[in-house]
Amino acid sequence: MTLHLPLTGPAVITGGARGLGFSLASALASGGSAVALLDILPEVTESAERLAQQHGVDAVGLRVDVTDQAAVAGAFAEAAERLGTPRVLLTAAGITVWNDSVEVSDAEWRRVMAVNLDGTFFAAQAFGRGLLEAELGGSAVFVASMSGSIVNVPQFQASYNASKAAVAHLARSLAVEWAPAGIRVNSISPGYFLSDMTRQFTEQNPDLARDWTARIPAGRMGEPGDLHGLVGFLASDASAYLTGQDLVIDGGYTAV
Repeated sequence: MTLHLPLTGPAVITGGARGLGFSLASALASGGSAVALLDILPEVTESAERLAQQHGVDAVGLRVDVTDQAAVAGAFAEAAERLGTPRVLLTAAGITVWNDSVEVSDAEWRRVMAVNLDGTFFAAQAFGRGLLEAELGGSAVFVASMSGSIVNVPQFQASYNASKAAVAHLARSLAVEWAPAGIRVNSISPGYFLSDMTRQFTEQNPDLARDWTARIPAGRMGEPGDLHGLVGFLASDASAYLTGQDLVIDGGYTAV
């Protein structure tokens, strides 16, 4: 999907090396945005090169652990130096653990919270700091989840659910704090989407995939492209008066 909305400016996408993060970065690049991909995976550089070739935009891939506050700040500084002050932030880095809660280890719990919540905050912190110093407005889009407002079944993933609920409320909190400076913050809450990793999992677990799909009024799981229009809208001036909101996009899953 090619975006035709007036996008705000250079964009940073965490978790951008592959999956939903890369797909959403591609959507922003298709609208003409320069993009910086941040990811712990080594292929982030190759992914950025692919975006540059496909869309004719400046793109940079930076290998960084989003749970490292100083490293995230350094990555944003490098992105600003190479592309200009980031005006759009998309936080797609995230992990989950499926396990009975009484069996979840301290390390598992803390890792999910560190990547999903801490990583989102550290990216937002660096993003907001850069805009405030430059006296510029911008738009941050956090990837939360419908799991932040409902409990998915049959899998048990309390740490993921709690972290995504926190991400959505973090967006509201920062939206209020930064509104006077013209910095908007919203979250999107996808339902079941067929990212590269999810597709591999559903192919290995067809019964679970059928269970999930049967609960979706739309009759199918989402495709990455189903998010492009929403993210493009939030990243553009077309949504200039929209901030502090969590937008659920789930094919009607949470409506029933």
